Amino acid sequence: MPEIRLQKYCSENGLASRRKAEEYIKKGWIKVNGRVVTELGTKIDPENDRVELCLKAKQEQQRFNYVLLNKPTGYVTNLPQSGEKEAKELLPANFRDLNPVGRLDKDSEGLLLFTNDGVVAHRLSSPAFEHDKEYEVTVDKPIASGVLAKYRRGLVILGEKTKPVEVIKLRGTTYTFILREGKNRQIRRMANKFHYRVLKLKRTRLWRLNLGNLKTGQHRSLSNKEREELLATLKT
Repeated sequence: MPEIRLQKYCSENGLASRRKAEEYIKKGWIKVNGRVVTELGTKIDPENDRVELCLKAKQEQQRFNYVLLNKPTGYVTNLPQSGEKEAKELLPANFRDLNPVGRLDKDSEGLLLFTNDGVVAHRLSSPAFEHDKEYEVTVDKPIASGVLAKYRRGLVILGEKTKPVEVIKLRGTTYTFILREGKNRQIRRMANKFHYRVLKLKRTRLWRLNLGNLKTGQHRSLSNKEREELLATLKT
């Protein structure tokens, strides 16, 4: 196997995001085969070299936060325009340096995860890892069986074919959509393609994290059990 840059190895193996790994390298917080590395251009053999974080890096990572918010409609996820309200404004001041994992548009509501853990954020949001994103979607009329079949096979929006989407009818004109990617306004674009109008869109699950009984506008930190499961699954 060819050599790769140390920061790329750290990102791909859940040790730290590339940006954070570069910071750790500069600080001398990463060891390769027991020796501290401080050169950003360092390359390693992924199969034979042993990479580990120093104690200070591990201590910093223990301070990572993971917070769930039930976002109301009317709030944008990031980059608010003049007069717009940003979802992180609903979090306490000590959590406002956290970043949202993925996005929910202004007219959508539901589960948003905020964290300062770049590795977890990348692995949950990147389509390469195919983690579920589940939504409860109400449209203006029943979706025809032929259209549902096209959703389940994948269809072209924004010039690219979507990955297959699982769609389950809940009641009336309300459906569960389960995506394993997150194209911009994907569900709304899928609906509009066949002349359906989305009346309500709510994310209820991301990976194994569920909205549960969290009320609109409220937040909570992950439980110890959720945190341990998240890190054990996504950072190993």
